[in-house]
Amino acid sequence: MSKQASVERITDVICAVGESPLWNAREGAWYWVDIPARRIWRLDAASGAVRSWESAEMVACLALAESGVLIAGMESGVFAVTLGEGYLAKAAFLAAPPELAPGMRFNDGRCDRQGRFWSGIMCLDMAEARSEGHLYRYTRAEGISAPVVSNLIVQNGLGFSPDGRTMYLSDSHGSRQRIWAFDYDTDSGTPHSQRVFVDMNAHRGRPDGAAVDVDGCYWICGNDGGCLLRFTPEGTLDRTIELPMLKPSMCAFGGAAMDTLLVTSIAAGKAPDDQTAGTLVLVRPGVQGMPETRFRD
Repeated sequence: MSKQASVERITDVICAVGESPLWNAREGAWYWVDIPARRIWRLDAASGAVRSWESAEMVACLALAESGVLIAGMESGVFAVTLGEGYLAKAAFLAAPPELAPGMRFNDGRCDRQGRFWSGIMCLDMAEARSEGHLYRYTRAEGISAPVVSNLIVQNGLGFSPDGRTMYLSDSHGSRQRIWAFDYDTDSGTPHSQRVFVDMNAHRGRPDGAAVDVDGCYWICGNDGGCLLRFTPEGTLDRTIELPMLKPSMCAFGGAAMDTLLVTSIAAGKAPDDQTAGTLVLVRPGVQGMPETRFRD
């Protein structure tokens, strides 16, 4: 069902590949990244003030840590990132899997409900369609895991149900376009019983970044489809929200009432007359989202 929602463009920022929006409730601020620009952005929700930090390498995904730093999946591994008054982000190396080779980087990532950081790697040249991507778990005590899920081309769409007992994962490559669900052992941080949750070949757009609401419904950006899609826990499409940009990349719930979605998008490869590609919008869908659990550091 297609349904109207309030959609508002924010800031004049244009991102080549905007990704990983994140709400920091302690600060009342939104964060996101522009991957090829090697830049982390911050928007103060109250004042509208925007600033950014440069990174020494591409930052693909961000998660909040209990200590106040950011946990980031980057080109050469997982890092703890500190943002100060200067224009450079300070990144301290934490771990890297042996499968992470030149020409690859981390992609989509977030913490599970227990505070473990999850992210996966992909090959930079997506045209090669190399299924050399893997999904990993990182904790302070155990370091980075062996590959937990393999044979991925473009790892994406990570999400966890409100009770943490279901994990979602997608492959957004055009030759795949699948979203999977797993039963998730919250004690050990182990997913199992992988099954197809949604075959996005039957819907608009490729499955990109995702968010989960308090009803347990899964919101996915329909990249190349110009929309947000909401699926019930049973995998049934129950809502479509039209967006001004063709390539929405990821969505995240936030705001004081957790009832707003920040949606990033991609400008890379846009048509010359496209004025919406790479922009950011706030969507008020009429439901509340789940807050992100901070990394246990």
